Amino acid sequence: MILTKQYRCIHSSSCQCTKGHLSEDVMFLVFQHLNWNPKLIATFSCACKWFDDLAKRVLWKEFCKTRAPKMMLDLQSSGSHSVDGNWRALGKLLIYCSGSSSGRLFNNIQIPGHFVYRTRFSRTSGKSFLLPQCRTDILYVSDPCEHLDQGDEGDVGFFRGVFKSFFVSKVRKLLIDRGAKLHPTAVCPYCKAKLWDMLQAKMIPQSASCRLGAYEDCVEYYVCLNGHMLGMCTLLPLSDSEEASEPE
Repeated sequence: MILTKQYRCIHSSSCQCTKGHLSEDVMFLVFQHLNWNPKLIATFSCACKWFDDLAKRVLWKEFCKTRAPKMMLDLQSSGSHSVDGNWRALGKLLIYCSGSSSGRLFNNIQIPGHFVYRTRFSRTSGKSFLLPQCRTDILYVSDPCEHLDQGDEGDVGFFRGVFKSFFVSKVRKLLIDRGAKLHPTAVCPYCKAKLWDMLQAKMIPQSASCRLGAYEDCVEYYVCLNGHMLGMCTLLPLSDSEEASEPE
């Protein structure tokens, strides 16, 4: 079933969803029984503004907590009851590889985004993407989503991640101190916020390529104003990447 997004519905007398409408508690139990299925949540949120609000406040949060419980517990451990960029954006980040179909990022590589069944996010791996002076920050990064045999680009990997408490992070402070420019047109595929180019800001350490198993000069990534990260790399051949060791 495909529903057209109803942006202006505020449960007026003409709204069809007021007839036999279920309470939030009932909807919670229904989606709990469905194991917080993200495709059904996305479809459900298109019904009207009230449903969309419930999905953003409750359903996407429960999906995130079920899909990555330890990660969500850590992201909330600072005392916040929400996350930067909202729960829907984080839910999408967990299950969606952004690719590069807009032609505005990653050297105009054209690889469409797609959903992924399951991805591992690692806080330990995240340290490899931070400069030494920023490694007290907490960053969760996914394993690269591999797209092999991309012509002249070779084997390409896309990765994504999220900062904990990005607003008070050392990475954000350093970006501002260096006067890093926001990308003029591209936005985050998860929350639609503006993006900082970490390569342009000279904030990509060599350890990132070692962690990814990628060529040193073929790693680039962006961080949005809400602390979501998306990046691309050119992967080494398997035999070479197995021999690569992370520098001390």
